[in-house]
Amino acid sequence: MGRDPQPMVSEKRRYGVLTTDEAKAVAGVELAAWGIIGQVEYGLPEVDDRYHIWRVPLVRPGSTEKVGEVVIDARSARVQARRSSDPAVVKARLAGSGNGAVALAPPPPAETAARPALPNTILLGDSEETLAELPAGAIDLVFTSPPYFNARPDYTDYLGYEDYLLKIRSIIQQAHRLLGEGRFFVMNVAPVLVRRASRSQASRRIAVPFDMHRLFVEEGFDFIDDIVWAKPEGAGWATGRGRRFAADRNPLQYKAVPVTEYVLVYRRHSDRLIDWNIRTHPDQEAVRRSRVQDGYERTNVWRIAPTSSRLHPAVFPVELAERVIRYYSFEGDIVLDPFAGIGTVGEAAVRLKRRFALAERDPEYVEVMRRAAVRWLGREAGGVRCVNCPPIDGRGVP
Repeated sequence: MGRDPQPMVSEKRRYGVLTTDEAKAVAGVELAAWGIIGQVEYGLPEVDDRYHIWRVPLVRPGSTEKVGEVVIDARSARVQARRSSDPAVVKARLAGSGNGAVALAPPPPAETAARPALPNTILLGDSEETLAELPAGAIDLVFTSPPYFNARPDYTDYLGYEDYLLKIRSIIQQAHRLLGEGRFFVMNVAPVLVRRASRSQASRRIAVPFDMHRLFVEEGFDFIDDIVWAKPEGAGWATGRGRRFAADRNPLQYKAVPVTEYVLVYRRHSDRLIDWNIRTHPDQEAVRRSRVQDGYERTNVWRIAPTSSRLHPAVFPVELAERVIRYYSFEGDIVLDPFAGIGTVGEAAVRLKRRFALAERDPEYVEVMRRAAVRWLGREAGGVRCVNCPPIDGRGVP
Protein backbone atom coordinates (compact mmCIF):
# COMPACT_ATOMS: atom_id res chain seq x y z
CA MET A 1 0.00 0.00 0.00
CA GLY A 2 1.19 3.52 -0.78
CA ARG A 3 1.91 6.00 1.96
CA ASP A 4 -0.58 8.73 2.71
CA PRO A 5 0.46 12.01 1.07
CA GLN A 6 2.22 14.43 3.40
CA PRO A 7 0.13 17.52 4.27
CA MET A 8 1.14 20.71 2.50
CA VAL A 9 2.83 23.50 4.44
CA SER A 10 -0.28 25.64 3.94
CA GLU A 11 -2.41 22.90 5.49
CA LYS A 12 -0.08 22.50 8.45
CA ARG A 13 -0.24 26.25 9.07
CA ARG A 14 -4.02 26.29 8.53
CA TYR A 15 -3.77 29.15 6.08
CA GLY A 16 -6.75 30.79 4.45
CA VAL A 17 -5.10 30.29 1.04
CA LEU A 18 -4.24 26.61 0.69
CA THR A 19 -3.39 25.92 -2.96
CA THR A 20 -1.68 27.52 -5.94
CA ASP A 21 -5.04 27.80 -7.72
CA GLU A 22 -6.48 29.71 -4.79
CA ALA A 23 -3.46 32.03 -4.79
CA LYS A 24 -3.91 32.68 -8.52
CA ALA A 25 -7.60 33.44 -7.97
CA VAL A 26 -6.76 36.07 -5.35
CA ALA A 27 -4.09 37.53 -7.63
CA GLY A 28 -6.61 37.67 -10.49
CA VAL A 29 -8.89 39.95 -8.50
CA GLU A 30 -5.93 42.27 -7.86
CA LEU A 31 -4.93 42.29 -11.54
CA ALA A 32 -8.46 43.25 -12.48
CA ALA A 33 -8.17 46.23 -10.15
CA TRP A 34 -4.87 47.14 -11.84
CA GLY A 35 -6.57 46.98 -15.22
CA ILE A 36 -4.22 44.36 -16.70
CA ILE A 37 -6.29 41.20 -16.38
CA GLY A 38 -5.52 39.01 -19.37
CA GLN A 39 -2.30 40.90 -20.16
CA VAL A 40 -0.08 38.71 -17.98
CA GLU A 41 0.26 35.05 -17.15
CA TYR A 42 1.15 33.41 -13.84
CA GLY A 43 4.35 31.72 -12.90
CA LEU A 44 4.35 29.08 -10.15
CA PRO A 45 2.97 30.51 -6.89
CA GLU A 46 5.07 29.66 -3.85
CA VAL A 47 4.22 29.82 -0.17
CA ASP A 48 6.75 31.42 2.22
CA ASP A 49 5.81 30.20 5.69
CA ARG A 50 8.51 32.33 7.35
CA TYR A 51 6.41 35.41 6.60
CA HIS A 52 3.07 33.63 6.07
CA ILE A 53 2.66 34.86 2.51
CA TRP A 54 2.08 33.56 -1.00
CA ARG A 55 4.16 34.95 -3.87
CA VAL A 56 2.48 34.81 -7.29
CA PRO A 57 4.91 35.63 -10.15
CA LEU A 58 3.55 37.63 -13.08
CA VAL A 59 4.98 36.63 -16.46
CA ARG A 60 4.85 38.28 -19.89
CA PRO A 61 2.51 36.18 -22.09
CA GLY A 62 4.29 33.71 -24.35
CA SER A 63 7.64 34.08 -22.57
CA THR A 64 9.43 33.25 -19.34
CA GLU A 65 10.08 36.91 -18.49
CA LYS A 66 8.99 37.88 -15.01
CA VAL A 67 7.45 41.36 -14.89
CA GLY A 68 6.33 41.46 -11.24
CA GLU A 69 4.59 39.57 -8.48
CA VAL A 70 1.53 39.71 -6.26
CA VAL A 71 2.10 39.00 -2.56
CA ILE A 72 -0.82 37.62 -0.55
CA ASP A 73 -1.25 37.26 3.20
CA ALA A 74 -1.61 33.48 3.47
CA ARG A 75 -3.86 33.67 6.53
CA SER A 76 -6.26 36.46 5.57
CA ALA A 77 -6.10 36.09 1.74
CA ARG A 78 -5.56 39.85 1.41
CA VAL A 79 -3.08 41.25 -1.07
CA GLN A 80 -0.12 42.99 0.61
CA ALA A 81 0.29 46.12 -1.50
CA ARG A 82 3.60 47.13 0.10
CA ARG A 83 5.23 43.83 -0.81
CA SER A 84 3.60 43.44 -4.22
CA SER A 85 5.03 45.01 -7.37
CA ASP A 86 4.00 48.57 -8.21
CA PRO A 87 1.19 48.34 -10.82
CA ALA A 88 2.69 51.23 -12.77
CA VAL A 89 6.05 49.45 -12.99
CA VAL A 90 4.38 46.22 -14.16
CA LYS A 91 2.46 48.14 -16.85
CA ALA A 92 5.66 49.89 -17.98
CA ARG A 93 7.45 46.57 -18.28
CA LEU A 94 4.60 45.10 -20.30
CA ALA A 95 4.60 48.13 -22.61
CA GLY A 96 8.39 48.26 -23.00
CA SER A 97 11.07 45.87 -24.20
CA GLY A 98 11.37 44.14 -20.87
CA ASN A 99 14.41 46.05 -19.58
CA GLY A 100 14.78 45.44 -15.89
CA ALA A 101 12.52 42.42 -15.85
CA VAL A 102 13.87 39.10 -14.65
CA ALA A 103 13.97 36.20 -17.11
CA LEU A 104 12.81 32.96 -15.53
CA ALA A 105 14.73 29.81 -16.37
CA PRO A 106 12.92 27.65 -18.95
CA PRO A 107 11.69 24.32 -17.61
CA PRO A 108 14.44 21.72 -18.05
CA PRO A 109 13.96 18.56 -20.07
CA ALA A 110 13.24 15.46 -18.03
CA GLU A 111 16.33 13.41 -18.88
CA THR A 112 18.16 11.65 -16.06
CA ALA A 113 21.21 13.18 -14.41
CA ALA A 114 24.36 11.32 -15.46
CA ARG A 115 26.16 9.23 -12.84
CA PRO A 116 29.94 8.79 -12.82
CA ALA A 117 31.49 5.33 -12.62
CA LEU A 118 34.77 6.32 -10.97
CA PRO A 119 35.99 3.98 -8.18
CA ASN A 120 37.65 5.14 -4.99
CA THR A 121 40.82 6.84 -6.23
CA ILE A 122 44.11 8.13 -4.79
CA LEU A 123 46.23 10.32 -7.07
CA LEU A 124 49.86 11.22 -6.40
CA GLY A 125 51.02 14.42 -8.09
CA ASP A 126 50.16 18.05 -8.68
CA SER A 127 46.37 18.38 -8.92
CA GLU A 128 46.65 20.54 -12.02
CA GLU A 129 48.06 17.50 -13.83
CA THR A 130 46.42 14.52 -12.12
CA LEU A 131 42.87 15.89 -12.19
CA ALA A 132 43.20 16.35 -15.95
CA GLU A 133 43.27 12.55 -16.21
CA LEU A 134 39.78 12.18 -14.72
CA PRO A 135 36.77 12.15 -17.06
CA ALA A 136 34.45 15.16 -17.27
CA GLY A 137 31.40 14.89 -15.04
CA ALA A 138 33.03 12.20 -12.88
CA ILE A 139 32.69 14.08 -9.57
CA ASP A 140 29.55 14.77 -7.50
CA LEU A 141 31.03 17.02 -4.81
CA VAL A 142 34.30 18.85 -4.23
CA PHE A 143 35.29 19.65 -0.66
CA THR A 144 38.74 20.92 0.14
CA SER A 145 40.79 23.19 2.34
CA PRO A 146 43.53 24.63 0.13
CA PRO A 147 47.02 25.23 1.50
CA TYR A 148 47.33 28.40 3.56
CA PHE A 149 49.28 30.97 1.57
CA ASN A 150 52.87 30.98 2.86
CA ALA A 151 51.72 30.54 6.45
CA ARG A 152 54.51 28.03 7.12
CA PRO A 153 57.46 27.21 4.85
CA ASP A 154 57.18 23.52 5.75
CA TYR A 155 53.60 23.51 4.49
CA THR A 156 53.51 25.59 1.27
CA ASP A 157 55.73 28.33 -0.11
CA TYR A 158 54.59 30.27 -3.19
CA LEU A 159 56.57 32.96 -4.98
CA GLY A 160 53.81 35.48 -4.41
CA TYR A 161 50.12 35.81 -3.64
CA GLU A 162 49.17 36.08 -7.32
CA ASP A 163 50.94 32.78 -7.99
CA TYR A 164 48.91 31.24 -5.18
CA LEU A 165 45.66 32.54 -6.67
CA LEU A 166 46.63 31.25 -10.12
CA LYS A 167 47.09 27.79 -8.63
CA ILE A 168 43.67 27.89 -6.95
CA ARG A 169 42.04 29.20 -10.13
CA SER A 170 43.42 26.28 -12.11
CA ILE A 171 41.96 23.83 -9.58
CA ILE A 172 38.57 25.57 -9.73
CA GLN A 173 38.69 25.32 -13.53
CA GLN A 174 39.40 21.59 -13.30
CA ALA A 175 36.58 21.18 -10.80
CA HIS A 176 34.15 22.92 -13.15
CA ARG A 177 34.98 20.32 -15.81
CA LEU A 178 34.77 17.40 -13.40
CA LEU A 179 31.58 18.28 -11.51
CA GLY A 180 28.23 17.06 -12.70
CA GLU A 181 25.76 19.73 -13.72
CA GLY A 182 24.51 21.77 -10.78
CA ARG A 183 26.70 19.99 -8.22
CA PHE A 184 28.65 21.68 -5.43
CA PHE A 185 32.17 22.89 -4.64
CA VAL A 186 32.66 23.64 -0.92
CA MET A 187 35.86 25.27 0.28
CA ASN A 188 37.13 25.71 3.84
CA VAL A 189 39.29 28.84 3.83
CA ALA A 190 40.34 31.63 6.17
CA PRO A 191 42.27 34.91 6.14
CA VAL A 192 46.01 34.35 6.45
CA LEU A 193 48.45 36.24 8.64
CA VAL A 194 51.81 36.83 6.97
CA ARG A 195 54.19 37.35 9.86
CA ARG A 196 56.55 40.31 9.91
CA ALA A 197 60.26 39.86 9.20
CA SER A 198 61.37 42.24 11.96
CA ARG A 199 59.94 44.38 14.77
CA SER A 200 60.18 47.44 12.52
CA GLN A 201 57.74 45.93 10.03
CA ALA A 202 54.03 45.29 10.34
CA SER A 203 52.49 41.88 9.86
CA ARG A 204 50.02 41.58 7.00
CA ARG A 205 46.64 39.83 7.01
CA ILE A 206 45.29 38.72 3.63
CA ALA A 207 41.53 38.35 3.12
CA VAL A 208 41.87 35.12 1.14
CA PRO A 209 38.16 34.10 1.26
CA PHE A 210 37.08 37.22 -0.61
CA ASP A 211 39.59 36.62 -3.39
CA MET A 212 38.38 33.02 -3.58
CA HIS A 213 34.85 34.26 -4.11
CA ARG A 214 35.97 36.28 -7.13
CA LEU A 215 37.69 33.24 -8.62
CA PHE A 216 34.63 31.03 -8.22
CA VAL A 217 32.28 33.54 -9.83
CA GLU A 218 34.67 34.19 -12.72
CA GLU A 219 35.00 30.45 -13.35
CA GLY A 220 31.29 29.70 -13.68
CA PHE A 221 30.07 28.99 -10.16
CA ASP A 222 27.07 30.46 -8.34
CA PHE A 223 27.46 31.53 -4.71
CA ILE A 224 25.15 29.58 -2.39
CA ASP A 225 26.22 30.02 1.24
CA ASP A 226 28.86 31.40 3.59
CA ILE A 227 29.06 29.09 6.57
CA VAL A 228 31.19 30.12 9.56
CA TRP A 229 33.17 27.41 11.30
CA ALA A 230 33.44 28.68 14.90
CA LYS A 231 36.06 27.16 17.18
CA PRO A 232 36.04 27.31 20.99
CA GLU A 233 37.33 30.52 22.59
CA GLY A 234 41.07 30.38 23.07
CA ALA A 235 41.68 28.42 19.88
CA GLY A 236 43.07 31.48 18.11
CA TRP A 237 45.63 32.54 20.70
CA ALA A 238 48.26 30.38 19.01
CA THR A 239 48.47 32.99 16.24
CA GLY A 240 49.66 35.62 18.70
CA ARG A 241 47.13 38.06 17.26
CA GLY A 242 45.63 40.33 19.91
CA ARG A 243 48.30 39.78 22.57
CA ARG A 244 49.81 43.25 22.20
CA PHE A 245 46.45 44.90 22.74
CA ALA A 246 45.69 42.58 25.65
CA ALA A 247 48.87 43.79 27.33
CA ASP A 248 48.52 47.57 27.04
CA ARG A 249 44.94 48.24 25.72
CA ASN A 250 45.95 51.16 23.51
CA PRO A 251 43.35 52.16 20.90
CA LEU A 252 44.33 51.52 17.25
CA GLN A 253 46.18 48.38 18.33
CA TYR A 254 43.04 46.30 18.79
CA LYS A 255 43.09 43.06 16.82
CA ALA A 256 40.46 40.38 17.22
CA VAL A 257 41.68 36.87 17.97
CA PRO A 258 40.57 34.68 15.04
CA VAL A 259 38.43 31.72 16.10
CA THR A 260 36.48 31.29 12.85
CA GLU A 261 37.03 30.07 9.32
CA TYR A 262 34.74 30.18 6.30
CA VAL A 263 33.07 27.22 4.63
CA LEU A 264 32.11 28.74 1.27
CA VAL A 265 29.49 26.90 -0.77
CA TYR A 266 29.26 27.25 -4.55
CA ARG A 267 27.25 25.45 -7.20
CA ARG A 268 28.41 24.82 -10.72
CA HIS A 269 26.22 27.19 -12.72
CA SER A 270 23.10 25.62 -14.20
CA ASP A 271 19.73 26.92 -15.31
CA ARG A 272 18.21 23.85 -13.68
CA LEU A 273 16.87 24.09 -10.14
CA ILE A 274 18.60 22.09 -7.42
CA ASP A 275 15.46 19.98 -7.29
CA TRP A 276 16.37 18.63 -10.74
CA ASN A 277 19.44 16.88 -9.31
CA ILE A 278 17.19 15.20 -6.76
CA ARG A 279 14.30 14.22 -9.04
CA THR A 280 16.44 12.86 -11.88
CA HIS A 281 18.99 10.99 -9.79
CA PRO A 282 19.09 7.44 -11.25
CA ASP A 283 19.17 5.79 -7.81
CA GLN A 284 16.12 7.11 -6.01
CA GLU A 285 16.67 4.59 -3.23
CA ALA A 286 20.05 6.24 -2.53
CA VAL A 287 18.28 9.60 -2.47
CA ARG A 288 15.85 8.25 0.11
CA ARG A 289 18.65 6.81 2.27
CA SER A 290 20.55 10.09 2.12
CA ARG A 291 17.82 12.20 3.71
CA VAL A 292 19.28 14.24 6.56
CA GLN A 293 17.92 13.30 9.96
CA ASP A 294 16.87 15.58 12.82
CA GLY A 295 19.65 17.40 14.64
CA TYR A 296 21.12 19.00 11.51
CA GLU A 297 22.66 22.49 11.59
CA ARG A 298 19.94 25.09 11.09
CA THR A 299 22.16 28.18 10.97
CA ASN A 300 25.31 29.13 9.12
CA VAL A 301 27.41 28.99 12.31
CA TRP A 302 28.92 25.55 12.87
CA ARG A 303 30.60 25.06 16.24
CA ILE A 304 33.26 22.39 15.84
CA ALA A 305 36.43 21.90 17.87
CA PRO A 306 39.65 22.01 15.82
CA THR A 307 41.95 19.01 15.61
CA SER A 308 45.63 18.33 15.09
CA SER A 309 47.82 15.55 13.77
CA ARG A 310 51.50 14.70 14.07
CA LEU A 311 51.29 13.58 10.44
CA HIS A 312 50.20 16.92 8.91
CA PRO A 313 50.59 20.57 10.02
CA ALA A 314 47.08 21.70 9.01
CA VAL A 315 44.23 19.21 9.24
CA PHE A 316 40.55 19.94 9.63
CA PRO A 317 38.28 17.74 11.78
CA VAL A 318 36.50 14.76 10.27
CA GLU A 319 33.26 16.18 11.68
CA LEU A 320 33.55 19.22 9.39
CA ALA A 321 34.00 17.00 6.34
CA GLU A 322 31.12 14.77 7.41
CA ARG A 323 28.71 17.69 7.66
CA VAL A 324 29.62 19.00 4.23
CA ILE A 325 29.38 15.56 2.62
CA ARG A 326 26.09 14.76 4.34
CA TYR A 327 24.46 18.04 3.30
CA TYR A 328 25.74 18.25 -0.29
CA SER A 329 25.85 14.69 -1.68
CA PHE A 330 23.99 11.38 -1.82
CA GLU A 331 25.09 7.89 -0.83
CA GLY A 332 27.21 6.41 -3.59
CA ASP A 333 28.38 9.83 -4.83
CA ILE A 334 32.07 10.48 -5.34
CA VAL A 335 33.70 13.29 -3.37
CA LEU A 336 36.91 14.96 -4.56
CA ASP A 337 39.55 16.68 -2.44
CA PRO A 338 42.23 18.20 -4.72
CA PHE A 339 44.42 19.09 -1.71
CA ALA A 340 43.84 15.87 0.18
CA GLY A 341 46.64 15.97 2.75
CA ILE A 342 46.32 12.80 4.78
CA GLY A 343 42.84 12.01 3.49
CA THR A 344 40.33 13.39 5.99
CA VAL A 345 37.72 13.79 3.23
CA GLY A 346 38.21 10.17 2.20
CA GLU A 347 37.63 8.93 5.74
CA ALA A 348 34.45 10.99 6.06
CA ALA A 349 33.22 9.85 2.64
CA VAL A 350 33.60 6.17 3.51
CA ARG A 351 31.82 6.66 6.84
CA LEU A 352 28.85 8.14 4.97
CA LYS A 353 28.83 5.48 2.22
CA ARG A 354 30.23 7.76 -0.46
CA ARG A 355 33.29 7.22 -2.66
CA PHE A 356 36.41 9.39 -2.74
CA ALA A 357 38.95 10.86 -5.12
CA LEU A 358 41.96 12.17 -3.21
CA ALA A 359 44.71 14.13 -4.98
CA GLU A 360 47.93 14.99 -3.15
CA ARG A 361 51.40 15.91 -4.36
CA ASP A 362 53.37 14.92 -1.24
CA PRO A 363 54.41 11.21 -1.44
CA GLU A 364 54.55 10.91 2.35
CA TYR A 365 50.95 12.05 2.73
CA VAL A 366 49.86 9.71 -0.06
CA GLU A 367 51.50 6.83 1.78
CA VAL A 368 49.54 7.80 4.90
CA MET A 369 46.33 7.74 2.83
CA ARG A 370 47.09 4.36 1.29
CA ARG A 371 47.52 2.85 4.74
CA ALA A 372 44.49 4.67 6.10
CA ALA A 373 42.36 3.32 3.23
CA VAL A 374 42.92 -0.19 4.63
CA ARG A 375 41.51 1.01 7.95
CA TRP A 376 38.54 2.70 6.25
CA LEU A 377 37.69 -0.09 3.79
CA GLY A 378 39.27 -3.32 5.02
CA ARG A 379 39.75 -5.83 2.19
CA GLU A 380 37.77 -3.57 -0.13
CA ALA A 381 40.80 -1.27 -0.11
CA GLY A 382 42.20 -3.55 -2.81
CA GLY A 383 39.71 -1.94 -5.18
CA VAL A 384 41.10 1.56 -4.69
CA ARG A 385 42.53 2.94 -7.93
CA CYS A 386 46.03 4.27 -7.23
CA VAL A 387 47.48 6.71 -9.77
CA ASN A 388 51.26 7.27 -9.81
CA CYS A 389 51.61 5.23 -6.62
CA PRO A 390 51.68 1.50 -5.80
CA PRO A 391 48.33 -0.34 -5.66
CA ILE A 392 46.83 -1.78 -2.50
CA ASP A 393 46.66 -5.55 -2.95
CA GLY A 394 43.52 -7.64 -2.67
CA ARG A 395 44.21 -8.47 0.97
CA GLY A 396 43.98 -4.79 1.86
CA VAL A 397 47.74 -4.44 2.37
CA PRO A 398 49.37 -1.20 1.12
